[in-house]
Amino acid sequence: MEKQFDPQSYEAAWQQRWAQAGYFDASPETAQAASFCIMIPPPNITGKLHMGHALQSALQDLLTRWHRMRGQATLWLPGTDHAGIATQMMVERQLASEGLERDDLGRDKFLERVWAWSEEHQNNIRRQLDLLGASCDWSRERFTLDEGLSKAVRHAFVSLYRDGLISRDDYMVNWSPKLNTAVSDLEVEMRTVQGKLYHLAYPIEGSDQRVVVATTRPETMLGDTGIAMHPKDERYQHLLKMNAILPLVDRRLPFVADEVVDPEFGTGLVKVTPAHDPNDFEIGRRHDLPQVQVISPDGTMSEAAGEFAGLDRFEARQRVVARLEAEGYLVKVEEHTHNVGHCQRSEVPIEPLVSTQWFCDVSTMAERALEAVNEGELKLVPDLWAKTWQHWLENIKPWCVSRQLWWGHRIPAWYNAAGELFVAESEEEAQQLAGSGELTQDPDVLDTWFSSGLWPFSTLGWPEESADLKRFYPTDVLITGYDILFFWVARMTMFGLHFTGQVPFHTVHLTQLIRAADGQKMSKTKGNVVDPAELVEKYGADALRFYLTSMDTPGRDINLNADQLAGYRAFGNKIWNATRFVLSKVGEARVATDLDLSRLAAPERWILSRLSTTASEVNSQFENFRFDEACHRLYHFFWHELCDWYLELTKPAFSGEAPRPLVAEVVLTVLDRSLRLLHPVMPFLTEELWQRLPGHEAIHPDTIVLAPYPGAEPGWQAAETEGRMGVVLDLISRVRTMRAELGITPKERPQLFVEAEDETLHAFVGEQFPLIRFLCRLGEVVAGEAPEGASTELVSGIRLGLFVAGRDLAAEERKRLRAEIAKLEGEMRGIQGRLGNPAFVGKAPAQVVEGNRSRLAELEKRRHNILAGLEALGE
Repeated sequence: MEKQFDPQSYEAAWQQRWAQAGYFDASPETAQAASFCIMIPPPNITGKLHMGHALQSALQDLLTRWHRMRGQATLWLPGTDHAGIATQMMVERQLASEGLERDDLGRDKFLERVWAWSEEHQNNIRRQLDLLGASCDWSRERFTLDEGLSKAVRHAFVSLYRDGLISRDDYMVNWSPKLNTAVSDLEVEMRTVQGKLYHLAYPIEGSDQRVVVATTRPETMLGDTGIAMHPKDERYQHLLKMNAILPLVDRRLPFVADEVVDPEFGTGLVKVTPAHDPNDFEIGRRHDLPQVQVISPDGTMSEAAGEFAGLDRFEARQRVVARLEAEGYLVKVEEHTHNVGHCQRSEVPIEPLVSTQWFCDVSTMAERALEAVNEGELKLVPDLWAKTWQHWLENIKPWCVSRQLWWGHRIPAWYNAAGELFVAESEEEAQQLAGSGELTQDPDVLDTWFSSGLWPFSTLGWPEESADLKRFYPTDVLITGYDILFFWVARMTMFGLHFTGQVPFHTVHLTQLIRAADGQKMSKTKGNVVDPAELVEKYGADALRFYLTSMDTPGRDINLNADQLAGYRAFGNKIWNATRFVLSKVGEARVATDLDLSRLAAPERWILSRLSTTASEVNSQFENFRFDEACHRLYHFFWHELCDWYLELTKPAFSGEAPRPLVAEVVLTVLDRSLRLLHPVMPFLTEELWQRLPGHEAIHPDTIVLAPYPGAEPGWQAAETEGRMGVVLDLISRVRTMRAELGITPKERPQLFVEAEDETLHAFVGEQFPLIRFLCRLGEVVAGEAPEGASTELVSGIRLGLFVAGRDLAAEERKRLRAEIAKLEGEMRGIQGRLGNPAFVGKAPAQVVEGNRSRLAELEKRRHNILAGLEALGE
C-alpha cells in the first residue's frame, strides 16, 4: 500500500467508477419495502457553486449514502434552475459586448441565444458536484425549463386560474428600473443607507394653519393624495373634515384615520402616496384615495410630476427640495440612517410601483402550510424557525408571479383582438376557447419561484401518475439554507399541499451561513468569496465534507477555518496510515462475518463494544439531523479509540510479546465496520481503503457504496469490560505522563508497582500486565506496594508506584511540584494585584478583566491539585 496519502490520486477516479457502474441510480420498481428521496435545491445554471452549496451537498449526500447503505430504494434527484433574471442578464451582457441589445434580436432570436448559453453551462454544475462526491441519480436530472416541467407549470397555472386563485390586477410590486421588471421579495436586498429625513409643511385649506409630515423621499410628495392619522389620536380629530393643500401642486389632500399609523412616530401624521409605497397603497385602497404615479418604470419622473417630468428620480429629489425650501415649505432636514431595498441583480434602489401584473392568492394555501408545521406533519430543523414561519404565513400577501422578461415560462394566457383573455395549457386549447380569430400570448414570464415551487413533484412526473411519483413522493427531507425558507420552502409546501394533498417532505433541515474567517459575510464586492473547488484541490473533498458536516451546528453560522480543514486532512492521513499498519500485520486473516466472542481477550471485547456503541450513537445522530455530533463521535472513535489505543494494544500481540487470539480478525472487522460508518461523510477515502481489506467481498462483492451500514451489535456490548479497560487505559496514560515529568529516558525500564483494593479490578488489571509493560516501556509490572523512593499516584482507585533503582523519584517529584507551585503563585500574585487595582478594573475592557478572573480561577484549581499531589507523596 502506498505510503503517501494523496486524495487527488483516487477521488475523481472513484466518482467516475461509481457513476459508470450505476450505483447511484434508483429504480421505483425495486423490491425494497422502504424508499428514501431527497431533492437537490436546483442551483442556477449561471455560475459556480459556493460554500453554501458545498455544505448542503455534503449533508444531502450523507443522508443519501446512509439510506442507500441501509438497503432502501434511494433517490437523490439533481437538476438546475433556469434562473430567469440572472440568466437573462448574463446573456444581455454578452450581447452588450457585441454592441447589441435584446430588442435588436427580437424575442425568438434572443431566446435562441439564451438556450445556447444555458446548454453550454449546464454541465458546470455536475462537474462541481462530482468534485464533492455527490451520489445523485443523473439519469433523472431535470431542468426547470425542460419539456416535462414546463408542462407541469402550465397545468398548475391554469388550474390555479380556474380555481380563482390567479388573476390579473393592479397591485404594488417591487420594480427594478434597471431591469425594467417586477422582482420578488427575495431579489430585494435591504441595505443600510445614510440618507436624510425631510420635514415638510402642508397648509390647511381655508386657514393659516400648517401640518408637518416627514419623508425620506421628497420627490414622491408630488404623488401625495392624502394625509393619515390614527383614529384615536385626539390631537387631529378636528382635521378629519378638512383638507390640506399639497405644496408645488395645489392638490387637495383629505385627512383620513387609519389604524396602521403610529401616533408616537414623528408628529403622528403621515403623507399618503398610494402609487409609490406599499403601506400607502393599502391605506389608499381602504380610503378610496386616488393613485398618482409620478415615477415611471424607467426611474424617471412621469408627466404627472409636472415641471419635473423626465428627470431622474434622484435628480428630481434635489430639485423638489430646492423648490420647497424656496417657497417656505421645508421645515428642517435631518441626517437619517435607514434601510433601502435594492435590486439584488442590478444593485439599484427598488422603486415600489403599482403595475398590472398576474397575482396568486396564496392565503388559503398559507393556512394549510402553517397547520402542517403546527401539527407536526412538517418538521423544521432547528425548530427555532417555527415562529418565523408562523409570522410570515400569517401575514402573507398576494404573490406577484409575473415578470417582464423573455427568458422563463411564458404565461399561458392569450388575448383576442377585443382584449378578451383566454387561459389555457396550449395555444390550441386557447383557440378552442376563443372560438375563432387570431390570438396574442401574454408577453410576461412567470417568476422563477413558481416553477421552483413545483420542484418536489413536477420532477417526479406530476401531473401524470408516474411510477416515480408513486414510489418517491412525498419526498423525505429537504436540506437548504434558512435564507430561502419562505421564498422557496414555503411555496413548495403550499403548492405540495394544494396540488397533491400532501406535504412535499416531512423534514426541512436549514443550514446556516458560511462566513469568511473573520466572520464577515462572503461577497464578491468584499473579495472574500471562497471557491469550494479550490479547497478540494488543496485539502481533498473528504476533508472539506467532514469539516462542513462537523460544523453544521443548529443556529450557528460557520466561520471558515483553514486550520480545521488542514486538521481534517490530517484525520484522513491518520486513517490511511492506520490501514497501512493493519494490512502490514494481519497476514492471511480476513474480515470476519462472525466472531467467536468467547475466545476474545479484554482489549478485543473493549474495542468491539466501543464500536457497537459508536455505531448506535452515529445512527441516532443522523436520525436527529445532528450531523455535527455524529462527526464528533466518528472522529473520537477513529482517532482516539481505534488509532491511539486499540492499534497500540495490538502491537504486543502482533510482535509475539503478549499473544492474544483472533487479534488480526478483530482489527480487520473493526476497520471494515469503521470505514462503513464513516463512508457517508468521507466516501472516497473509505472506498479506497475498504477495497484493500482482505475479505471485504463477504460484506459486498463490489463496493462500500452498497455495503450494509453498521448498527449496534447487542452481543458486542460489554459495559463492564469497557469500564475496566477504561481504568487500564487511564493507568497507561498516567504512567507515560509520570515518565515524562520525571525525566525517565526511553531507554530506561523502570518498575511499576500496582495495588487495587477491589479484588476483581485487581485481577483484571493483573491480566493486562503484559500490555501495560509493553506500552509503558517498563522492565517489570509488580502487584504490590511500591518501595521507598518510588513516585506514587492514585489513578481510578489504583495505587501506582514508579520505581527506578538508584533514584529517589518521590523526592524528585516533590521538588518539581514545589517549583511549579512557586511559579503558579508568582503568576497569581500578579493577577491579584491587577484585579485589586480599581483603575484597572474600571478602565480595562470587560473581556480583559473577565479573562484575568478566569485565569486566576484556573491557577487556583491547578495549585489545589498540586498540593493534593504533594500530600499523597507524604508532604
